[in-house]
Amino acid sequence: MKKSILSLGLAFTTLCCCNSCDNDLVEFRTNDLRITIEEGTEWLHDFPLFMGIKKKNPPQIAIWAEDSIGNYLSTLYVSHKIATQGWSVAGGNRRKESLPHWCYKRGVQYEDGLYLPTKKQPLTDALSGATPTGSFDVKIQPLENLSQFVIKAEFNHSTDFNDYYSKTATEGEDNYSGGKMGSGQPAVVYEVYIDLTSGQKEFTGRLAGHSSPDGTNGELSTDTSRLTTALHIVKQIKITLQ
Repeated sequence: MKKSILSLGLAFTTLCCCNSCDNDLVEFRTNDLRITIEEGTEWLHDFPLFMGIKKKNPPQIAIWAEDSIGNYLSTLYVSHKIATQGWSVAGGNRRKESLPHWCYKRGVQYEDGLYLPTKKQPLTDALSGATPTGSFDVKIQPLENLSQFVIKAEFNHSTDFNDYYSKTATEGEDNYSGGKMGSGQPAVVYEVYIDLTSGQKEFTGRLAGHSSPDGTNGELSTDTSRLTTALHIVKQIKITLQ
């Protein structure tokens, strides 16, 4: 399967981003890191439009770096809709339930009190882009003095309801996730621990848990027993030292 690739300079600040580049046109240099996001069976989700018509949507995504004790360092990539408040059929919902772990880790509060970008104050284009429709790679270049850190990635679908995270749940209930145009199942978060002094060439990610269903905090729950399709958005995340 052909994959798209995002090429990111990392100090941990992003210098450039290419959302539709061909792998063959991107040169990986020695000590670059290749982050590979491999799509799962639920990468594309049926999103309802009108009169029974549905659209296959990829998930919303945020990828960022933290230090080895969990302090936020820098956002590497975030999908365009949440970076620009570009929800076309959200009915005015700011979708704070979409990627709350990243939002709160980033810690930037906007004029309405929420922690996600607005149309007036979007995230820079260098950090964001259209969501890839399948597996993709991210290229990063760590600083020379940064040898141990964590890469996190958060994924979420709109209207990904199941028996527990129901569209009929009401605000204040544990399973409420934004109403009929909200998330349904909460965002899933993966993490990869990187130690460039270990001699390893490849690091594999693990499912760390899920975010707050209603997006009212940045906490991470390790209990994923009530998730179904959300567990299959991503098949695997691995990071390879070039």
